[in-house]
Amino acid sequence: MDVYQRSYNPAVPVICMDEKPYQLLAEVKDPIPAKPGSIVKYDSEYKRQGTCSIFLFTEPLGGWRHVNASETRKKTDWAREVKNLLCDYYPDAEKICLVMDNLNTHNISSLYEAFPAEEARSLAKRLEIHYTPKHGSWLNVAEIELSALTKQCLNRRIDSMETLNREMTFWELDRNSNQKGVSWHFTTADARVKLRHLYPKIL
Repeated sequence: MDVYQRSYNPAVPVICMDEKPYQLLAEVKDPIPAKPGSIVKYDSEYKRQGTCSIFLFTEPLGGWRHVNASETRKKTDWAREVKNLLCDYYPDAEKICLVMDNLNTHNISSLYEAFPAEEARSLAKRLEIHYTPKHGSWLNVAEIELSALTKQCLNRRIDSMETLNREMTFWELDRNSNQKGVSWHFTTADARVKLRHLYPKIL
């Protein structure tokens, strides 16, 4: 929460990331198109087309987000996404303050599995990692963006990775163009009052 109270600094942006599994589903029967007085109708039967993992990064104060789907959820997948973040989207940032949960793939060792040691170290030196506490993933602003993505883009059956990434790219471009940044109001002082049972008591 102290991290969220930092002033906007393009040299050291605060980026939140999260990921979620997603199941690709195909229609077995063609939907019945909508017509005056009747909405479109879908059959309850569907065909599973496999699963994937959706990675989302967002800069709350910058009003920016990026989303991408990967066929697997491995350490190397996370490492490639982080490299893209550092090298493609924030190449001029001195360091990125990365907020995320404690998923087993979300650590520096993943970079060393994906890239040569010298490159991995170079990437790692540009990261300042802050993990959300156990059972406290709601403190990650990226969860807000994933919720919006789910409601606005993933609320129907999507049958292929190509279609999924295309649809999410359209969502990303539209939201980046029209959505303002996030103003986080829950502070450390608030937490000491509302979550006082989590703080150590000094006798």
